[in-house]
Amino acid sequence: MKLRKIFCIAIIALSSLPTIAQINTDQVLRIGRNALYFEDYVLSIQYFNQVIAAKPYLAQPYFFRALAKFNLDDFAGAEADVSTAIEHNPFITDAYELRGVTRQNMGKIKEAVEDYDKALSILPENRGILFNKALALEELKDYDRAEEAFNNLIKHHPRFDSGYLGRAKLYLSIKDTAKAISDIDKALEINKNAVNGYVMRADIAINSHGDYQKALEDMNEAIKLQPRYAGYFINRAFLRHQTDDYYGAMSDYDYAVQLDPLNSVALYNRALLRAEVHDYNRAIDDLNQVIALHPNDYRTLYNRSIVFKEKGDYKDALKDVNKVIEAYPDLAAAYFLRFDIKRLMGDRSAEKDYNHSLALAKQRVKKKTDSTSGNDTQIGSMADVFGPGIGNPSGDDSEPQEVVAARFSSLLTINDNSSVEHEYNNKSIRGKVQNQNMSIDIEPMFVLSYYSAPTELKPTSDYMREVYDLNRTNSLRFILQVTNKEPSLSQEDEIQRHFESIEYYNSYIATHATRVVDFFGRGMDHITVHNYKAAEEDFSRAIDIMPTFTLAWFMRSVARYKDFLSESENNNGNPADAQLKLQKARITYNSILSDIDQVLKLSPNSAIAYFNKGVIYVQLQDFTSALSAFNKAIELKPDFGEAYYNRGYVYFKLGNRDNGTADLSKAGELGIVPSYNLMKRMNN
Repeated sequence: MKLRKIFCIAIIALSSLPTIAQINTDQVLRIGRNALYFEDYVLSIQYFNQVIAAKPYLAQPYFFRALAKFNLDDFAGAEADVSTAIEHNPFITDAYELRGVTRQNMGKIKEAVEDYDKALSILPENRGILFNKALALEELKDYDRAEEAFNNLIKHHPRFDSGYLGRAKLYLSIKDTAKAISDIDKALEINKNAVNGYVMRADIAINSHGDYQKALEDMNEAIKLQPRYAGYFINRAFLRHQTDDYYGAMSDYDYAVQLDPLNSVALYNRALLRAEVHDYNRAIDDLNQVIALHPNDYRTLYNRSIVFKEKGDYKDALKDVNKVIEAYPDLAAAYFLRFDIKRLMGDRSAEKDYNHSLALAKQRVKKKTDSTSGNDTQIGSMADVFGPGIGNPSGDDSEPQEVVAARFSSLLTINDNSSVEHEYNNKSIRGKVQNQNMSIDIEPMFVLSYYSAPTELKPTSDYMREVYDLNRTNSLRFILQVTNKEPSLSQEDEIQRHFESIEYYNSYIATHATRVVDFFGRGMDHITVHNYKAAEEDFSRAIDIMPTFTLAWFMRSVARYKDFLSESENNNGNPADAQLKLQKARITYNSILSDIDQVLKLSPNSAIAYFNKGVIYVQLQDFTSALSAFNKAIELKPDFGEAYYNRGYVYFKLGNRDNGTADLSKAGELGIVPSYNLMKRMNN
């Protein structure tokens, strides 16, 4: 987990900047700043967009939009915006500070220090800037200048507890434990609620003295201060386990999982503890969840293999250990485990693994980047069994067998630097949406519907000229809308209204001359009540009557897509005919693409049709064609947020991180909320 740099910007400090002349942009900027203050970051960006569109020469809206993006972890977007603000007004001290912190989070440490120096030339005693500069210098491992910066900070701000904690962290980096403890004690003397002080002191108690009881006392204090942070319960459980308090350790792991159900470290540790008390079935359940989150977590596969072996499930045990050996071909412990499993199975080839494990035990294991530590929950320093070079003072690229074996069977701890997020009434758009557990998927196809789900960020439906023209004729019984966020109908009277409308069309079509709009209208009612086959038939009839009816081609593609998705969902439990289903999928998707191509032939500037085409190509895993379709959609509609999001998704699928990040940043700027969540996950 990346250490979040402390950054405090007083927004009112910019009140000295030139004011906006026109009352409308003044008001919009003020509303945006209010939204920013209340941490409605995505919403605030929409207001700043309006001001920028009206007066692109102003520095303020770029600065505030950068601040909103920074809080959404869109560091590339924040850097671009704050740089533009500086171009427009190079005298904004806060802008240099913001860009410095942004660059620090991007790993551009030297550039960050330059920005801090620029800000300090104007405000030489500013506490936040001095602190961030000291942290940056420490990251550069320029320890002498970092210590000088911390000393300068503490000289001007002797009651700033974070300054002492920062310097303590520096002293720990240079192995001066005595000075580190002195600074931590001073910080806690100033502020008894400095939670990181207790955590750091617990860390020192473990690593320097092995004093688990003293560490436990400090972790208890940390939990009192932040009782809803799962990581602290995981770390306290580790300490309780070390002091033989198994019941207390299990209780802490249970509560950590309750706070954060997807926390892989809590699940993994709880599994090891359950296995230790022979609760094998529930241990397997926890390990299964970890592997579902991180399929290539070889540490978990190794331990699941052991638990399967203890249960007598030798076949599954062998599968898991084979994967570990494939990844770690020189790990003696894995071969010995496989020997033991084969021995229990009565496999005569077991002796070969036994001999090979004995031969490997005399060799060192080549170091490699451990896939288990690349998860969202990073291993911290406390009892850090994954630290490079443990037991290997020579610093070469290999490790003793016993060290690597210990790595595969040890409990883990969480990085101790954490922050507790606020809660909001509307979590769909408010606050730090990048930290919410959202499913990762593309933005769905656009459809025509009688209903839509407006939000604060998108209060109206999308525009298609053909829909606008059809609505003006008043020839349908309901108003058509363009959306990719259809609400589900829950009111019985709404559903009944469409069944009655179908009956009306049935009667009218039976007694009147054939009209294309009647088949189209009945098709819309059928698709509203999820009768996709009947809808497809009606849209086909409309096409037969009027082959140039663009919306009929458009909605037939939608009906076919929805029908296929519905059938796939219903047949999900029957894998026997998987090949047949795949073949049918390709046929169906090709027919959908054919309909969309006809829409584009009739309406070549339809950005939405190109977008839908891209969605189908993604389903076909044809990412190159999807990219081409989304490119065209964006070319036709430069503010098409959903297209930027999907193109960003495709770029990540193709391994193009830079373009993917840029597109997700733009999508977020245009109000596509999941962008920030996906961007954070992909860039972790």
